[in-house]
Amino acid sequence: MAKLPSRDEVLEWISENPTRASKRDIAKAFGIKGAARIDLKRLLKELEAEGHLEKRKKTYRDPDRLPPVSVLQVTAPTSDGDLMARPMEWEGDGPEPRVLLIPRASDPALGEGDRILARLQEVKGEEHHYEGRLIRRIGTNPRRILGVFRKGAEGGRVVPIDKKSNLEWMVPAGATHGAKDGELIEAEQSGPKARMGLPKARIVARLGDPSAPKAVSLIAIHQHGIPDDFPDDVIAQADAAKPAPKAKRTDLTDLPLITIDPADARDHDDACCAIPDEDVKNPGGFHLWVAIADVAHYVRPGSALDREARKRGNSTYFPDRVVPMLPDRLSGDLCSLHEGVTRPCLAVKITIDTHGQKLRHEFKRGLMRSPASLSYEEAQAAVDGDPTERAAPLVDDVLKPLFAAYAALKTAREARQPLDLDLPERRIELADDGRVTSVNFRDRFDAHKLIEEFMVLANVCAAETLIAKRSPLLFRVHEEPSPEKLEALRETAGSIGLTLAKGQVLQTRHLNTLLNAAAGTDHAEMINLTTLRSMTQAYYSPENFGHFGLALANYAHFTSPIRRYSDLIVHRSLILAHGWGDDGLGPDDVERLEATAAHISDTERRSMLAERDTTDRYLAAYLSERVGSEMTGRISGIARFGVFVKLDETGADGLVPMRELGNEYFHYDPDTTSLRGADTGREIVLGQIVTVRIAEAVPVTGGLLFELIEIDGAMPSKGPDRRRGKPPKRKLGRAKAKGKKVRKVQRRRR
Repeated sequence: MAKLPSRDEVLEWISENPTRASKRDIAKAFGIKGAARIDLKRLLKELEAEGHLEKRKKTYRDPDRLPPVSVLQVTAPTSDGDLMARPMEWEGDGPEPRVLLIPRASDPALGEGDRILARLQEVKGEEHHYEGRLIRRIGTNPRRILGVFRKGAEGGRVVPIDKKSNLEWMVPAGATHGAKDGELIEAEQSGPKARMGLPKARIVARLGDPSAPKAVSLIAIHQHGIPDDFPDDVIAQADAAKPAPKAKRTDLTDLPLITIDPADARDHDDACCAIPDEDVKNPGGFHLWVAIADVAHYVRPGSALDREARKRGNSTYFPDRVVPMLPDRLSGDLCSLHEGVTRPCLAVKITIDTHGQKLRHEFKRGLMRSPASLSYEEAQAAVDGDPTERAAPLVDDVLKPLFAAYAALKTAREARQPLDLDLPERRIELADDGRVTSVNFRDRFDAHKLIEEFMVLANVCAAETLIAKRSPLLFRVHEEPSPEKLEALRETAGSIGLTLAKGQVLQTRHLNTLLNAAAGTDHAEMINLTTLRSMTQAYYSPENFGHFGLALANYAHFTSPIRRYSDLIVHRSLILAHGWGDDGLGPDDVERLEATAAHISDTERRSMLAERDTTDRYLAAYLSERVGSEMTGRISGIARFGVFVKLDETGADGLVPMRELGNEYFHYDPDTTSLRGADTGREIVLGQIVTVRIAEAVPVTGGLLFELIEIDGAMPSKGPDRRRGKPPKRKLGRAKAKGKKVRKVQRRRR
């Protein structure tokens, strides 16, 4: 009788022979016969119970490997255009494997959401884990549509709210879900794409009146797929959380760690204070303390709370609501650094000199109690000599040292020269019923800049500490602009007589020189906007490529774990590196760090798009009552189909269609982002001052259409065929010649 194989030998055989992994195949491979099969069965059961194997029908397989033939879901293409896929079923303990699809010329075109059966081959040393070849497409995830339902004789139609889509969907009579005419609904595609006629859809959710002011953010939430309901197990876990115990924590309750936030802040996750350094070797120096809510104590790796927080990636903020990353029991209570309440925190003590240069720092896991929660306005007014009753006792001992320390940090900032864009932020004011009452510039005080500088410094300390301790983390990466975008910026600057140095390694101080040259001129906003658009999108990565915009070599997000999952990962890494407890970075966190970085970079972009779309809709609702009014603005974008104008008063962006620019043909130059008239040679460029009339404002889509009145003080050339646009004379000549040729052919045929 053959000897029973060891556990490792069985696992190795199954790994190498995934298609021959039944008990019979294993017994045959090792020459096991008769009663010895009972011992083999027992061994396989033990491996299954311990999680090394899983049984599927009559075969065993390694749960941390995909079978050679698997069902996959196609995901979005990479930036290089490669098509990726994910397994529909993954039971392994490690990160979900990534599959690179290798298409053949005969394969049908695949898109995001398609489900396929594929043959897989495992690969090593690549960013992806498998390469897959299509066997067949087995269906797609139904496409979701958010729109307004228009009732018909039999069923009705869905008019999408996305201003980029003009395709309507037909809803059969039995698929209306009881929706009423004009109601905001969510629908999904039903059946295959139609070759002719409208595609079919069925309504899956009714969302109410689309014109209701408070529906604006709801539309964005559904349109961008932002999770806004917490599962029951997540809520139960949050509700069961208890305040952190004092054991093994540094007592920081005597420090005057105050929070300074917007007046309408929904949570407080950072506090700070500054204490003059009494060391004679550091005259004019300070000990800065930055304390951050200890979210890691409550959100443990692998828990339901952790899975949901990672899924969301970050909180999403709208003018009328917030979709939080964590349930309110944590975000608004146990993790929030409320005034006069003892809270757990991770804190860093930073010693700076009189010039704002960091001398040293150290991290603590402690307990704090904030003596006050101030708004930016309140803190600024107190230092300026007009304190509220609550802020008055803090002026001399707390606020003045904070602002003195900020003055030192400002000196260091000026030496470092981070990118200094001047783009005023607008604030949408809402009434209680959700209507827009006004659109104002958001005030920006030294109190805002103070908190920003303290938080940037704390983030640098976190990155430097974890690098020194060789602990895994997520860096906040911002790479320098591409040569193409820099050349476009150079062209724009050159068009108004400004220069951006060429032939040297780009640094932020070079861009600041350009911004300073434009400051105070009519072109300041255009240069700021163009510089912003030349920047790359910041992202998260386990690899450190530096932060170009902040002019920093090492940077990680540490200061907002209530609203960003990246910061929670950094907190866990600090806990692990210092040996502060069993709630630090776990093996699963480390294994899927790269996947987490990609995921939360995507959720951040998703939130940004949702917030921007919501702002567009609120502004369109506000301006819908002013259709026909004339307003001034600047050209903020140029495309083949028209120009975009940003209004001075509200900051709203709208389109002036090409037909409104005059009765001549305009050539579009993508290199200089400009238009040039075929007949007059008139040039339209970014930043030009215009007067427009609001022609259309559609709140449900956020779309704005303008009519051009003046551009740089001159009226556009108009004629009888202005609405259609007039092609250049050479094209008219070609058209006439072609017409004569057609008429000659017709005469011959007669």
